Amino acid sequence: MLDASVGERIAIAAASMTLALLIGLVVVAFAGYDPVQFLGNVAVGAFGDANALARTLKFTTLFILTGVAVAIAFRAGVFNIGVQGQFVVGGFATVIAILQLAPFLPTGATGGVLLMVLGTVAGVIAGGAYGALPGILKAYGDANEIVTTIMLNFIATGAVGYLVDGPFRGEGNRAPNTARIPEYVSLPRVVFDVPDFSVVGLAVTLVVVAAIAWVLARTRFGYDMVTSGHQIAAATFSGVNAKRTVVATMTLSGMVAGIAGALFAIMIQGYYSDPAGIGTYGFDAIAVSLLAANNPLGVVPAGFLFGALDSAGSHIRINSDVPVQLIDGIIGLVVLFVAVPELFRMAAERTGLGGEN
Repeated sequence: MLDASVGERIAIAAASMTLALLIGLVVVAFAGYDPVQFLGNVAVGAFGDANALARTLKFTTLFILTGVAVAIAFRAGVFNIGVQGQFVVGGFATVIAILQLAPFLPTGATGGVLLMVLGTVAGVIAGGAYGALPGILKAYGDANEIVTTIMLNFIATGAVGYLVDGPFRGEGNRAPNTARIPEYVSLPRVVFDVPDFSVVGLAVTLVVVAAIAWVLARTRFGYDMVTSGHQIAAATFSGVNAKRTVVATMTLSGMVAGIAGALFAIMIQGYYSDPAGIGTYGFDAIAVSLLAANNPLGVVPAGFLFGALDSAGSHIRINSDVPVQLIDGIIGLVVLFVAVPELFRMAAERTGLGGEN
């Protein structure tokens, strides 16, 4: 795995996914269901029609952004397991900013664009600040970022859950939701006429990916990030403020997670609800990043794979009698088989278990 080229690693991932699906189909057969029909439902659920493709691309958009957020930190040798919390905080901040600013701005398309931009900025700031916190604790307090980011996920979920059920609960709402953002604050429906996905959101996502890839590969800041994460002593000797760079890395990671949260709030929900009930995009993003070898450009096809799996799972839950637990187990099996080879490769690379390589 250490010597595997990009093409070989893609082939390994494809073989792993195929093997996982075959094992999953065997499990489906032993459970008393038709494996051929199940496989057909997977294809239909992911790509069967325009609605299925839109659903796949919706999930893909979120997986790409959260996957890039994870990849930024992992590539720099910092383990940001808190993307879910940064995603939640960013999305909540976006909705609150839009609701608070809407009375002061014009309605219509102009006001809608302004509110989306300002709301996204609020989400980016909130996500970045929430990401900076474990970075500061690691850099200046020698705290383990894995522990702090995991705990901050729970804090974000609990705090935002309290806020949407209390001070920011929409008037007259039976469920713990904020008020809805104005209808004119929405992305245009281009290509797909569905209420919860816009190609514009996917385009913004790809621009963010390109920008992050350029920063990591072509700028001094990107070089300093990687050096500080892997070789603090070498970075310090060369004049890099390693502690400050670790904080900047976690901040940038959180900012991208904040963009994902903003897109989720504006493009999909249109309000904010109890985060305990939303998707675990920030956690799934860890597997997405591992599959992509922590390469922002590689996150795009990896995110598409995970988006297709989630879309297929949603379709099968509604249109099949296969138990939800079995569907989730098969999807988990695919994720495990696909991500584990890259995980072993990273572990060998970091620990030197691969010998001279």
